[in-house]
Parts: sequence; C-alpha cells; structure tokens
Amino acid sequence: MIKGSEKRQADHPVEALFVDRWSPRAMSGEALDESQLMSLFEAARWAPSANNNQPWRFVYARRDTAHWPTFLGLLVEANRLWADKAAALIVIVSKTTFDHNGKPSRTHSFDTGAAWQNLALQASQSGLVAHGMQGFDYERAQTELGIPQEYAVEAMVAVGKPGAIEDLPEKLRERESPSPRRPVEQIACEGAFRL
Repeated sequence: MIKGSEKRQADHPVEALFVDRWSPRAMSGEALDESQLMSLFEAARWAPSANNNQPWRFVYARRDTAHWPTFLGLLVEANRLWADKAAALIVIVSKTTFDHNGKPSRTHSFDTGAAWQNLALQASQSGLVAHGMQGFDYERAQTELGIPQEYAVEAMVAVGKPGAIEDLPEKLRERESPSPRRPVEQIACEGAFRL
C-alpha cells in the first residue's frame, strides 16, 4: 500500500500521518486477529467529546462469521464489489443524548467523527486499510442490527489488510490512489464566513 505522501504534499507543516492516511479499496481478504481490531477501537476511545459523553459506538462483523452476511448485505452494490475482501465491516453509531441528563447532544456526530478519525489514523499507522462509506442502507442497519432509536447510524467502515489493485474491478483501479485536498484558503477564513 502506498503512502499518501508519495502522491500528495502538504502546503503547511503537519505530521506525516495526516498526509499518509488515505482510503484504499484494495484489500486482501485475510482475517485480522482480534487484537488488531481492538487496537483500532482503543484509538477511537481516546477521542474528545462534549462533557466527556463519548457518544460513539461500533457495531462490527468479522469476515467468516455468522454476522458477516448481514453487514455485507447492507452495502450498496458498488461498495459490496470491493468491500467483500475486507476483514471487518464496522457500523459507526452515535448516542444522540447525554448520559448524565438525557438531553439532546448537538455534537454527537461531531464527536463521533473524531473517534472515526482516530480509528482511521490508527489503521493507517498499523499498515491497515480503513475505508469509510455512506453507501449502505441506514434504515436496515438500524433495524437489522438492533440499534435503539436514541442512536444515530453515522457511517460504515471496511477494514482489512492491503490487497492488490489488480484484484479490484477494472473501473475502480484508476481511482485507487490518494486523493488531493482543497487548499487551506478554501476551507478556513478569519472573521465572517466567506468561503
């Protein structure tokens, strides 16, 4: 698996791990041992959150288990074509209320996004692939995985060991490269919004 810094460059000084992380689709189909998967969840666990509520939850299936067909079946066909070689599929969920008072948490998705970023960076640092997706059936995930209504289904992630680009469907091979980013000037401004 190539590093992002082989194809892209930061405009301002940052740690290499930010530029090196990207979202490949090519995975080998090899299993991960439980400690590798738990390491990703451990990294996610340390994300910041409002009132330390830690709203993130991870519901997952490892390949070759009874849960795998259910998770794989939630994906749209375009994602199923390549994600079937993942070692695990993870549905990321966030609790929409605070534990301490039951009131709505406006930042549950924001906080859970921070946990996902930690997971993605840990995967990258461990030489693993972590590819986030919105291409799955959110309503079926909520129902079929028994997710209570006070939790929001946020995204799905395919995790695995890197695989050969040649094993991807032809139409995906040309996209299997670290993508560029907008320059900072297009995402940040001082004062009133003018982007």
